[in-house]
Amino acid sequence: MTIAGWLQIALVLGVVAAAAIPLGSYSARLMQGGRTWLHPLLGPVERACYRLAGIDPTAPMGWRGYLGALLIFNAAHFLLLYAMLRLQGLLPLNPQAVAAMSPRLAFNTAISFVTNTNWQAYSGESGVSYFTQMLGLTVHNFLSAASGIAAAFAVARAFAAGGVTSLGNFWADMVRATLYILLPLTVMLTIILIAAGVPQTLAAYPVATTLQGAHQVIALGPIAFQEAIKLLGTNGGGFLNANSAHPFEDPSALITMIECVALTLIPFSLPFAFGEVVGDRRQGRALFLVMFILVIAAVAACYAAEAAANPLLTGIDPTGGNMEGKETRFGIALSSLFAVLTTGTSCGAVNAMHDSFMPLGGMVVLFMIQLGEVLPGGVGSGLYGILVFALLAVFVAGLMVGRTPEYLGKKVQAREVKLAMLAVLILPLTILGGTAISLVTASGLGSLANAGPHGLTEMLYGWSSAAGNNGSAFAGLSADTGLLDWGLAGAMLLGRFATLVPIMALAGSLAQKPKLAGGAGTFPTHGPLFVGLLIGVILILGGLQFLPALSLGPLAEQFAMLSGTSY
Repeated sequence: MTIAGWLQIALVLGVVAAAAIPLGSYSARLMQGGRTWLHPLLGPVERACYRLAGIDPTAPMGWRGYLGALLIFNAAHFLLLYAMLRLQGLLPLNPQAVAAMSPRLAFNTAISFVTNTNWQAYSGESGVSYFTQMLGLTVHNFLSAASGIAAAFAVARAFAAGGVTSLGNFWADMVRATLYILLPLTVMLTIILIAAGVPQTLAAYPVATTLQGAHQVIALGPIAFQEAIKLLGTNGGGFLNANSAHPFEDPSALITMIECVALTLIPFSLPFAFGEVVGDRRQGRALFLVMFILVIAAVAACYAAEAAANPLLTGIDPTGGNMEGKETRFGIALSSLFAVLTTGTSCGAVNAMHDSFMPLGGMVVLFMIQLGEVLPGGVGSGLYGILVFALLAVFVAGLMVGRTPEYLGKKVQAREVKLAMLAVLILPLTILGGTAISLVTASGLGSLANAGPHGLTEMLYGWSSAAGNNGSAFAGLSADTGLLDWGLAGAMLLGRFATLVPIMALAGSLAQKPKLAGGAGTFPTHGPLFVGLLIGVILILGGLQFLPALSLGPLAEQFAMLSGTSY
């Protein structure tokens, strides 16, 4: 580890922390129906959207209506994207004559982008046409991210008042999140990326002649705009197969730092927005601190693991650290930072190959996904995910003192605890169950490029990434097989929507409860004691169930490496 590396990390995290506060305030005002400085420009567009769609943005929705609208909207767009992928060979803007995807791969890809996972079992430059990239994948990068933001604010409203049945209006929340948050930030980041040399063109792929006289096809396309929203919306699906390790998606260390800010800016801003919505900024700061502390700890652990020399290679390079699978223009520090941030959110973009990380470095990024990506989590999903853990934390505190737990004036009773535990348990059940099935079937074992504990980690990472709606992968896993195409698609659906159903039901239950004034016996949920308790609950309830699998995978590989064995 170097001072320069730590300064790069500190600069990125400092910029994120500073920018998250005003963005959170802006988002809260916007999603509560207030005016912003963009309303004179975008207000007419917003009203036109409502008129064309026949939407009354003031119509209240209970949790069932809100959830139903969200599910129907995403189902319709899944069908539309599936149709695009199956018919792209017949559609325009296809200068490379890309053929249609197979039914199972199209199904997997459509589910992937609708659930904000953006898992890619195909090569972007050869598997998808310009038309599908722009009007299919890029559009869904906006829609899936906006769905997450809408759901997060619906849950936040449940804590803001008592005795209410409405969680807001899904259609209004979708339009506002897209128009006023995602689109302006995407346009600004796109301009920065184009200025840095990221392509944005509809021209056919050029053919270059190499020094040896061979011909090489260079993949281009409308990359900059998709790159921007893939990061800001914590989507992660790259235009190119190498994702952000490709110089056309991430050309320099400076752009990597900007992209790190982009992929964490909205998730880190939402705790501050939550504090504004509930009328107590201290609550938002407490949630932010939990996210920030655990991210710093994860970055430090991953950076230390990658900066340490591989003991099997010390005779070749005793001081250079582990540069396998990393771009020299980024180095170890920014590669470690990007890896932790992309797995701590539901982004899944990569600028280094996680399969080539040291065993402990790979375990850190895998564990970040398995925690439910609440640190800081995906756009929207991180906020409502950490609120579930906050309810469980006050429940644990209530058990200690024999008092009915409360959170922000809402009593947390049996129904709420059951729904919270259901939401938490879906992830480990899907990840561990899917991994176990895959490792005892010929199709699953045939997808692995490595044996031993590293092979276990590859499969465990694949199912964690799908269920956690992350989308990154250990590169040794060949995912375009019958078992994984269908199985991982099911895991993505469960991770996104099966988790969201109990969370929305939980929000509906809390919204109807009266909001009680705090008393002398109320556990304060804005101080250091609550921050520490919440960190412990996230690590124990969110991560402890994965310890046996991690012991057999990356931990076993680490000990084997120290004894001279590699996989």
